[in-house]
Amino acid sequence: MENQKKRIGIIFGGRSGEHEVSLLSAASVIRVLNTEKYEPVYIGITKEGAWKRYRGDAESVENGTWLATAESINPGDLKQYLDFALPIVHGPYCEDGKLQGFLETMDIPYGGCGVLASAVAMDKQVARQVFLHAGLPMCKHVFLTKAEWQDERETVLARVEQELGYPNFVKPANLGSSVGISKAKNREALVEALTLALSFDSRVIVEEFIDCRELETGILGNDYPAAAEVGEILSSSEFYDYEAKYTDGASRVCIPAEITAEDREEIRMMAVKACKAIGGEGYCRVDFFKDRKTGKLYLNEINTIPGFTKYSMFPLLWEAAGVNYPQIVERIIELGYERYYAKNYREAML
Repeated sequence: MENQKKRIGIIFGGRSGEHEVSLLSAASVIRVLNTEKYEPVYIGITKEGAWKRYRGDAESVENGTWLATAESINPGDLKQYLDFALPIVHGPYCEDGKLQGFLETMDIPYGGCGVLASAVAMDKQVARQVFLHAGLPMCKHVFLTKAEWQDERETVLARVEQELGYPNFVKPANLGSSVGISKAKNREALVEALTLALSFDSRVIVEEFIDCRELETGILGNDYPAAAEVGEILSSSEFYDYEAKYTDGASRVCIPAEITAEDREEIRMMAVKACKAIGGEGYCRVDFFKDRKTGKLYLNEINTIPGFTKYSMFPLLWEAAGVNYPQIVERIIELGYERYYAKNYREAML
């Protein structure tokens, strides 16, 4: 029994607006998982929240046809299907700590950040407050709620115009993959942007516009996280929106980014500091802005389950640092087990 393969449950799909992105990411992970060492188990979550066991191939996961042959399962029985969970899900209900909390309750070890880090990183408002407290540079921003927008529309518009001016960026507080993000160049566009963002979430963040370069690095590690190479996004559109990330195929990446050695080390240092500030473990991707005029670096956000698609930066950044895609996945599994055993040891000593 000691040599029996560990059953690695790749969890994909989910109820969020990033369901399709999760399918693309999961298919990529399925293709590189070491099946000589691990037994893959595919667990899909539908857009309605139903849990399914799928036994087919990566192509059907990628194109969304997997559901036709999947069998329903009770999530409460998840432990009988797998030994370790590898959540490859993006957005609310899965990346925000809810799925991690469920796995903790079920006593199932899993890859990636834990409950606290996942919840904090997903919430742009809370994350910014944590980062600012940690002394990390953030661009100017304003937080708004749906209630404020409905009851004090003119006050909200005036506040944004006074504090940030135009253009500005409007984002849902709890969503990723650039879903629901708009650039507002005037009041009319701001109204449209806020209406769109609030259709995805009850809270939004409006940020000042900075003419900037978009830089990213990846993190791997638990107690001693390490940063990967730094890369730059060269977006095919005015800003790096959903289409530019996943559908048009025209955006480019530059790895390593053409920046100074000092900037590279500062980004990697800040990435580690940001990860520690939220209690991050396992892996994540950390995004930055570099002001083209002043050269100043700003922390943008942390993504605790970054994309693993063929367009995704996280695996590319680590490959540039000498860790190939299959090794990345194996390292994430190792780190998940390391945290699980360390936690259980601590609890056993109490």
